[in-house]
Amino acid sequence: MQYLLGAKNLTPNEKTVFRKHLLYMLIEGVILGVLALNEFVFIKSIHGSNYQLGFLFQFSMIVFLFLIFINEFLKRIKNRRKLLRAVGWITRLPLFILLFFPSGEIYYSANNNIYHYIFLTVFLIYFIGNIFIYPNINFLLKNNYNHTNFGKLYGYATSVNKIIMLITTFVYGYYLDINNYAFKYVLPVTSLLGIFSLYVLSSINVENFHVSNKNISLRTGIGNSVKEMIEILRKNVPYRHFEAGFMLYGFSFMISVTVITLYFYNRLNLNYSTVAFYKNSYNILAIILLPVFGKILGKIEPRKFAAFTFATVGLYILSVFLTEWIKYNFNIIGITIYITLIFYIVFHGLFAATMPLLWNIGSSYFCKPEDAGTYQSLHLSLTGLRAIPAPLIGVFLYEHYGFKITFIIAFLFSICASALMIWSWKKDK
Repeated sequence: MQYLLGAKNLTPNEKTVFRKHLLYMLIEGVILGVLALNEFVFIKSIHGSNYQLGFLFQFSMIVFLFLIFINEFLKRIKNRRKLLRAVGWITRLPLFILLFFPSGEIYYSANNNIYHYIFLTVFLIYFIGNIFIYPNINFLLKNNYNHTNFGKLYGYATSVNKIIMLITTFVYGYYLDINNYAFKYVLPVTSLLGIFSLYVLSSINVENFHVSNKNISLRTGIGNSVKEMIEILRKNVPYRHFEAGFMLYGFSFMISVTVITLYFYNRLNLNYSTVAFYKNSYNILAIILLPVFGKILGKIEPRKFAAFTFATVGLYILSVFLTEWIKYNFNIIGITIYITLIFYIVFHGLFAATMPLLWNIGSSYFCKPEDAGTYQSLHLSLTGLRAIPAPLIGVFLYEHYGFKITFIIAFLFSICASALMIWSWKKDK
């Protein structure tokens, strides 16, 4: 275990927690490998509209806005094990509904198709579960790993997650090319895996943590929680700058992510295997680099780390953008490889190796361990706030001004985010 982790100072508790964390991330890797193709499934197999595709991505982020109110509820929960397991059953089990979806293009071709709305509703419920899960991940790990090992251990676990995700995406993409409706069998299986993974996560214990005062009403507590979050942003200037950079980056990412899916489908006419190839290729790079960046994040200022991460988004968007002019490509065993998209793989790989660390645990470096859940809740709430307009703005820009203008705007937001992080870090080293 020590050789694997590269750390000789792990406590017995850290080793136990890491094993559980690793198993959780392994199972989640299978789930994320399936969901990696979810938007492409929605547009290619069941023929959802552009704006519905925007909503599908928006749902995954906008739910975090409710953490502004749920944060106080989470702070009052003593039995987090029971909460996480209940969330698993309630939000993962509805995926079984997809087992009853029909096979055949004729069933999905009509506008305002009922199956489109059922698909969207099922995943809205699924994503709601994340607002209870993600803050608890940060809380459980931050209170069990010491500061030095936090980023390192998270990086190793995320590497395993990426490896499993890569394999799953490849197999699932190949399966979808054989049967465009394979999702109706695969997604119900992921519901069971999702429930099991939360049973594993909930087995991580945190002793002697503070429970919010239950003598005041929940309504008053929510008001206090909102005031607390506002105070954090007002008084913790480095963290405020960090979140401002995330807002700019978030607009870049959310404007472009749905449009890139549309670009791959409408402009480049890629099949499932090719999309899976690009996702797997940048994840291979991420797997190699995640442990390295996990160690780096524990040693340098998070804003320096963020400046690099935000810049990689702009560079991978630019690589897709250049495909408009440099169209040279070749085909290998049914996979279409564009020269410019090789750079997309490189920069997206750097992004995929750094963003999971920055997004999931970056906020924890600005606070005390006992405040990690609150800081992450605030971080995720702001993610939900920018998710209200950004994905649909991306679809609007694409439909009214085309791919080029949309990619240019997304690129500029990314570069501004990176510049803000550099300025903030230099301002108060």
